[in-house]
Amino acid sequence: MIQYATALRLGTADAETILKRFTRSPFPHPTYHAIIELGKVIKTIFLCQYLQEEALRREINDGLQVIENWNSANDFIFYGKGGEMATNRLEDQEVAVLALHLLPIALVYINTLMLQHVLADPAWRARMTPRDLQALTPLIYLHINPYGTFHLDMQARLRFEAA
Repeated sequence: MIQYATALRLGTADAETILKRFTRSPFPHPTYHAIIELGKVIKTIFLCQYLQEEALRREINDGLQVIENWNSANDFIFYGKGGEMATNRLEDQEVAVLALHLLPIALVYINTLMLQHVLADPAWRARMTPRDLQALTPLIYLHINPYGTFHLDMQARLRFEAA
C-alpha cells in the first residue's frame, strides 16, 4: 500500500494505471482489498468525528450552503431551455458551459463593486454588525432581470469610485 501511495504522490504512476493493475485479474488483488478496507476505516473515523463535533457539522453545512447558492445562481442564469443543453453539438455545449462560467463571475465582480461602494459610506458601515459582515456575499442575483432587453455600451463606465 505504501509503495502505491508513494507512486501516486511522486507522480510516477497515475491512479488509472494502478486501478487497471488491481482489476486485471478476476481475483481481487490483496493490496486492493487492503486499500478498500482502509477506506472503510477512514470513512468510519470521519463519521464518528462528524457526529461528535458540532463545529465540523457546521463547517460542512456552511460549505454546502455556499455550493447550493452557487448552483441556484447558475440555474437562475441558465434559465433558457429549462437549464438543459439544447444540442448535441460539442462546440455549442462548450460555448454554453463557458458562458455559464463567465456570467456568474461577472455577476460576482459587479456585486462586489456595488457592495464596496455601499460599505464605503460610514453610515452604512456603522449599521453592519460583525455577524452581518460574516454573512455578506457578492453572489446575489435577485436584483437581476434575466428577461428583457439589455443594452450594452462598452464606452460607458459604471459609476463607482476607485476602491
